[in-house]
Amino acid sequence: MSEVVISPHPIVPGELGAALTEPGAGAFVGFEGRVRNRNEGRAVERLEYEAYAPLAEKEGARIIAEACERWPILSAHCVHRTGMLEIGDYAVWVGVVSPHRDEAFAACRYIIDEVKVRLPIWKKEYYTDGDSGWVNCERCAAGHQHESASAG
Repeated sequence: MSEVVISPHPIVPGELGAALTEPGAGAFVGFEGRVRNRNEGRAVERLEYEAYAPLAEKEGARIIAEACERWPILSAHCVHRTGMLEIGDYAVWVGVVSPHRDEAFAACRYIIDEVKVRLPIWKKEYYTDGDSGWVNCERCAAGHQHESASAG
């Protein structure tokens, strides 16, 4: 199972992680992105995500393929939510399994950073003062440089 899925359904990290089983896996690394109650000094009440799922999943498959080319990972999976999310909800989940931890960490970081930059997913923040606004998710990873992986 190596894919990126865009879904309106709640993310259940335990189930997703349990599905990433490979006999040669010595490492599992997961990332759980949750909705937080503050952003850039403003109190956030909830978020809304919209996505162009067909393109996001296609580009997501490219990201996973790139990670597989760069590091000897065995499998990777990413799920990104759409719809209205409350504080504490999981917005995105990434899991990677590999023979060793170094490449699992590096690939997981690469996947989440690239998902934030390249996928057509838009986030609207609803603030506690009644205001709201669309946020450019691309800036979440702006300026981040990926380093080459070393054998772990």
